[in-house]
Amino acid sequence: MAGSLLSRAFGALELLANHPQGIALQDVADSLNIPKSAAHRLLASLVEYGYVRQDTASAHYMLTMRLLTVALGFLARSGINDIAQPLMDRLATSTGELVRLSVIEGDPPNQSQVWVGKAQGAQQGLRYDPDMGRAAPLSCTSTGFAWLACLSDEDALQLVSRQGIALGPELGRNAPRTLKEVLSCIELARERGYAMVTDCSEPGLAAIATAVKHPVTKAVIGVLSVSGPSARLTEERMQALAPELLKTAEELGLGYQNSSLFGGRARSH
Repeated sequence: MAGSLLSRAFGALELLANHPQGIALQDVADSLNIPKSAAHRLLASLVEYGYVRQDTASAHYMLTMRLLTVALGFLARSGINDIAQPLMDRLATSTGELVRLSVIEGDPPNQSQVWVGKAQGAQQGLRYDPDMGRAAPLSCTSTGFAWLACLSDEDALQLVSRQGIALGPELGRNAPRTLKEVLSCIELARERGYAMVTDCSEPGLAAIATAVKHPVTKAVIGVLSVSGPSARLTEERMQALAPELLKTAEELGLGYQNSSLFGGRARSH
């Protein structure tokens, strides 16, 4: 029973995170596949603990800032800012593009890749600046391919199948539509030592990414990427940026032991 309530609570929080403008009680009940009365009790408990509030005008439920405060507090204490931000800022300044860092969460086979940090190098003109804190789509992003390229085909396909192949009109023309096409992208990333995509997860977007590895075991602990408009970030330019990207990823791996987020030891504050 306790496990069921806990799973419902996390399900409600994840649902509300995808609806920043709020969501009606009946929609919460339908999405979680529970009775409306049960959804009301669940949301009332989350309101009581300060993670959810109910808008007085619409009666919709939405997240408060408490969850964000908890997450940001964890990131600050994990040491990730001390280790990664200066390196990401340097790479962003050098490339003039958006630099992002993701980490690998969970244990096999239930792992996911979540974006946790960024540095914006573009000071003017077109800028690409997605939201942090969400799981990276594995089947159509450079970060996904860079991670999957470090796994066996079997493990890679298992992760992609569990998440599902991203489909929809919002994707770029080069987005893989089948597992076979995903495998082709993974194999190309293995051959290069890094992944490159153009017009894949979004039209007009290009990105290059490489894995951040444990300095001893070589296990993948994160992925570092550079992304921007494809009109500016051409394939030739991405290839030219690859050595600096690989060097920065290696430096991040060497600093892993100072951050609990990377499986190492966090700095004390």
